[in-house]
Amino acid sequence: MFDIRKIQEQVIYEAVKDRSNEETAREIVYGSDEQGNPEDNPTWVKSTMKRLENKFDQSIVHQIRRNCQCGYGMDEKLGLVKELVDVSSSMEEFGNQDKAKAAGLFCNNGELYLQFNFCTCPMLEGVDRLETDTWCQCTTGYSKVLFEKAFMCQVEVELLKSIKMGDDKCLMKIIPENNIWK
Repeated sequence: MFDIRKIQEQVIYEAVKDRSNEETAREIVYGSDEQGNPEDNPTWVKSTMKRLENKFDQSIVHQIRRNCQCGYGMDEKLGLVKELVDVSSSMEEFGNQDKAKAAGLFCNNGELYLQFNFCTCPMLEGVDRLETDTWCQCTTGYSKVLFEKAFMCQVEVELLKSIKMGDDKCLMKIIPENNIWK
């Protein structure tokens, strides 16, 4: 069994280190007292994000968090999205297939969206509410990687709603740079 907390600590550490240095990464991931009483996951998530937000401006924070996606289950999801692309001739057709809808995808006015009616992040179990969307940016990074591989072009992902921010669902807009179907 894998330890999601250890995975998250490592990916955040590496993403922060890539933007700064090891000392800053250690400070953000572990706080000022690495050997003290370990925080439970909900407390650690909130305090780590607060340390991150206090150290960097919002655009850098979002870039760091987008680089923190764990990649869990990526191959399976990639297979599904590629399958949907292969049997579609347009974004509307892609987003309106039963398999797409079952996976949370839908198309509205030619634009692709991905939604979840529950928080999919195991690290947020036990977190009632987040003050900012910083933690949730990792899902935009995950979705970016997934759809860039499937669509074979650059993709932007916008987080529009987050259950942990008090919304009724998690909702992202998936914006491919190129037309997928020519």
